[in-house]
Amino acid sequence: MFLLNSIFQDPERFDQLVSIAQSSLLPMVKGAIQYTIPLTIITFVLGLILAILTALARISSSKILNTIARIYVSIIRGTPLLVQLFIIFYGLPNLGFTIDPFPSAIIGFSLNVGAYASEIIRAAILSIPKGQWEAGYSIGMNRTQTLKRIIFPQAARVSIPPLSNTFISLVKDTSLASLVLVSEMFRKAQEIASTNYEFLLLYSEVAILYWIICTVLSIIQGRIESRLDRYVSK
Repeated sequence: MFLLNSIFQDPERFDQLVSIAQSSLLPMVKGAIQYTIPLTIITFVLGLILAILTALARISSSKILNTIARIYVSIIRGTPLLVQLFIIFYGLPNLGFTIDPFPSAIIGFSLNVGAYASEIIRAAILSIPKGQWEAGYSIGMNRTQTLKRIIFPQAARVSIPPLSNTFISLVKDTSLASLVLVSEMFRKAQEIASTNYEFLLLYSEVAILYWIICTVLSIIQGRIESRLDRYVSK
């Protein structure tokens, strides 16, 4: 309250803060368009592909594939995302593998999404009644055909809500890419704040931008789920 009162009682200070907020908005939005949003989309798509492969490995009869998938999921879920990013960007150069910031972030986030989303997809597949498998076999389908034509479509409807939540969470998680030098939205806020020291203002501004993006995605998610509910009810 004291801070707010001092700001409103000092018109020059208030005008200065408004000017900083206005001038910093465009660079932050550019950071979102150039890095935050593309990073989110690319890593989610790659992570989803990895998640499907991992989920199939987890439910396969191959002990080797099952073990590899279990170890991968265990490592990713058992270590912080920030540590994973640091290992990829700062650690691998010690072994002779230097990766640029944006590809490093893509690799780190994709591996992370793949592990968590694989559990969602695996649970969705296992939630389909065994009778659906038997129905596929009874009409001459093999396991792959049954999985592709009967199980996957039903599992997809079950997994869409939690996968949508994963996508929304990924938008916020991309702020960690700033620590591996990706000039996304949050790093832009850090760079601007380092020149004028208005940390509270700029971090609050970027928080609002994240909130707006996530709110829009939540609305889209709600509409998709409503359409799925109507489709299932039919």
